[in-house]
Amino acid sequence: MHIGIPGEIKRMETRVACTPAGVRHLVGGGHRVVVQRGAGDGSGFSDEKYRRAGAVMVEHADAVWQCDMVVKVKEPLEEEFRFFRKDLIVFAYLHLAGNPKLTEALISSGVTGLAYETVEDAGRLPLLAPMSEIAGKMSVLMGGYYLAHQQGGGGILLGGVPGVLPARVTILGGGSAGMQAAKAAAAFGADVTVLELDQERMRYLETSLPSQVHTLYSTEQHIDEQLASVDLLIGAVLVPGAAAPRMVTRDMLSGVKKGSVFVDIAIDQGGCFETSKPTTHDDPVFVDEGIIHYCVSNMPAAYPRTSTEALSGATLPYIRRIADLGFESAMVMMPGLAGGLNVWNGSITHKALADSLGLVFAGNPFL
Repeated sequence: MHIGIPGEIKRMETRVACTPAGVRHLVGGGHRVVVQRGAGDGSGFSDEKYRRAGAVMVEHADAVWQCDMVVKVKEPLEEEFRFFRKDLIVFAYLHLAGNPKLTEALISSGVTGLAYETVEDAGRLPLLAPMSEIAGKMSVLMGGYYLAHQQGGGGILLGGVPGVLPARVTILGGGSAGMQAAKAAAAFGADVTVLELDQERMRYLETSLPSQVHTLYSTEQHIDEQLASVDLLIGAVLVPGAAAPRMVTRDMLSGVKKGSVFVDIAIDQGGCFETSKPTTHDDPVFVDEGIIHYCVSNMPAAYPRTSTEALSGATLPYIRRIADLGFESAMVMMPGLAGGLNVWNGSITHKALADSLGLVFAGNPFL
């Protein structure tokens, strides 16, 4: 199979979809890997490293998009829609529930859209987990930074000091991102509460996290009560393939302290705060209702070396199986991978996505 690795064109996106080691693995399996020059620069991987790994290096994206399968980090942007064609597979973080324009472009062109974020394995999301974990840890770093008075925050130190209470950190969602956020906040010494719906998940969090992390059943009433005293609110809610549920409405913000910080990890799926809107690494925050909002839609790109190695390690076995077996055989033999199929043959094949966009669910022929 011919596999293409283009340079990412999303603003401030510094990751790349495959490391030189990953390229070597694919080439060793008899596949042709085409890499756009400069694609790995942001992650510290030079063109020469890719060339030594066996990649075919090309100057322009056009040559990459001519491959059978294009592997990306982030979703294709409008400038890349012109490359779409019926026999093309795109494997990336698509987040289509928050992007109806891309969804329509994939449907109308007949592109096969495989989304990292909906690939499943025994109830887990193995290709989303590494970036969720990075975003979770990073949410606490960014939240603590913007709580500083000089950044417009309330001047609250996450861990406090002897004789002074620590910051109150509330996390909505106890999945991979929420758990890592809780670990990081607890490590700083903050007082942490995780709101979650799943009782078994809460039991797991209680036994796995430090004693200053508490769990609370997620209800509107409990969220309201948390908002009254929160310093840092982290939105880490996930419904695979669907738009993020709005957990905090504008009407709920009247009692929130000015200078508090909201970090919306779920912004890729539309965000879980009504006041959220996507931001970028070079302009990461805005203030609404006196609250600092950090809503960067590609948070892990701030640490591209770590993120790229984690992502490539997770996705490579799936890429290799598709390349070795062919698309349809890989779908049949790997039901978890089939869960990643969002768009195929001009139809939506993921029910949560169809429901979120109000479109017809055609069914997934491989499940």
